[in-house]
Amino acid sequence: MYWCGDVTSEISVTTTAGPLAIGTTPLLMGVVNATPNSFSDAGQLRTLAQRVARAETLLDAGADLIDVGGQSGVTNEPEIPVAEEIGRVLPLVRALAAERDVLVSVDTYRPEVARAVLDAGAAIVNDTSGLLYPDVAVACAEAGAGLVVMHNRGRPKQRLTDPALYDDVVEDVVSFLRERIAVAGEHGLSPEHVIVDPGPDFAKTPAQTVQVLRRLDRVEALGRPVLLALSRKDFLGVITGRRPRERLAATLAAVAAVTGRPGHILRVHDVAEVRDLLRVLAVLRGDAEIADDAELAEHLRREPPAPAP
Repeated sequence: MYWCGDVTSEISVTTTAGPLAIGTTPLLMGVVNATPNSFSDAGQLRTLAQRVARAETLLDAGADLIDVGGQSGVTNEPEIPVAEEIGRVLPLVRALAAERDVLVSVDTYRPEVARAVLDAGAAIVNDTSGLLYPDVAVACAEAGAGLVVMHNRGRPKQRLTDPALYDDVVEDVVSFLRERIAVAGEHGLSPEHVIVDPGPDFAKTPAQTVQVLRRLDRVEALGRPVLLALSRKDFLGVITGRRPRERLAATLAAVAAVTGRPGHILRVHDVAEVRDLLRVLAVLRGDAEIADDAELAEHLRREPPAPAP
């Protein structure tokens, strides 16, 4: 889908770091999991130093913000205690706030965690429960933070994949998000602080996720920035038959299919590859140009020779 003239050229969201303007080139949200059982990296980042290093790598690759998660999204597993979640994410949020001017989002649906990370310097709370606990909106309002509200008809850690759950999944997503924006407002958080997320894979079958992505214009019509967490998702695994870490090509295809209009934030694991994709798309769509006298640097023309045996 491509940018069309009847859409504003950029959409902004207000965070603790101030207004964040998002044009037709999406912002990239790099993912750092402070968990031992993430579906995408199987708990490879076990120490604070490893997690900070991962965040630095993502920022150097072109991430605009970092999303920190302390509780795995793996479903049908018990929720961890609040204190344990805070213990996982707080040191990383503090480290990123201290070491670099980093825009940090924290993936949580718990008010206690939200308050702790906002006090430590986080700018956005990424609530994948769909504001199950409205006090999260209160915490964001008190801090002046941004809030991601995701469509999710299930409870946290619950897997819902019922083909009969919706009469019209697209309209359910839109009406749910509209109502949640209103709930946030009732708890003191104005719409200018809200980002919406259609929730690919959450309480949806792969086919339902695809239906929503095909009608993303309906979500965009809410007038808020749209977070798209497409990276390595189950629906891509169904299409390709590949495991999470083998879904890079599928992720890039999904990103290419949905980008091109203002206000998108892409939550991704492979920042460098997605950044390259966006650069090429921008040139081919006419949103950016190559200089008439541009030439490829000599060292980029070929791979370096193999080392001698």
